[in-house]
Amino acid sequence: MNNFNIRLLPAALVIAVASVCAPAGAQTAATPSTTEKVEDASKKAWDATKSGTNKAVDATKEGTVKAYDATKEGTVKAYDATKEGTAKAYDATKSGTKKAYNSTKSGTKKAWNKTKTTTAKGWDATKSGTSKAVDATKSGTSKAVDATGNALDATGKAVSNAGTAAADATRKVGDKIGSELPAQKP
Repeated sequence: MNNFNIRLLPAALVIAVASVCAPAGAQTAATPSTTEKVEDASKKAWDATKSGTNKAVDATKEGTVKAYDATKEGTVKAYDATKEGTAKAYDATKSGTKKAYNSTKSGTKKAWNKTKTTTAKGWDATKSGTSKAVDATKSGTSKAVDATGNALDATGKAVSNAGTAAADATRKVGDKIGSELPAQKP
């Protein structure tokens, strides 16, 4: 049931009941009229729907903020790990290259081997940091999707509950109106 129908149903019911039961309001001046009762029930249903929707919106916002923060934190950690690994690999390569330049053929071979090793470590560190960043992003995105799904479920339940409450209140008012009407003779 969409919002249009939730609002239209109590209004249409009020008009229909008021047109049929107008003389009933004149009978009792101290008690609320049927129209007032229907209006009150409709207002309560509307307030319940509005409150439930606001709660669902707040839950969605909170879940989205938490997911964003988790993704941001994971990305910063992965970036720092990659930066540190790259700096170490660069320093090791620079040092190894300098030694190779100043050495003999044998020293050059050792420096080359050292450069390969440190480059491999740097690559592994970069790969690991990137993998951590991807995992953190996946985790954050998954949390955001879950939080949004939970918020949507809460919104749907709140709207459904409010609609059911409004319909129940309207039915009760209609039943009460029907019981107060004098029996018609054929």
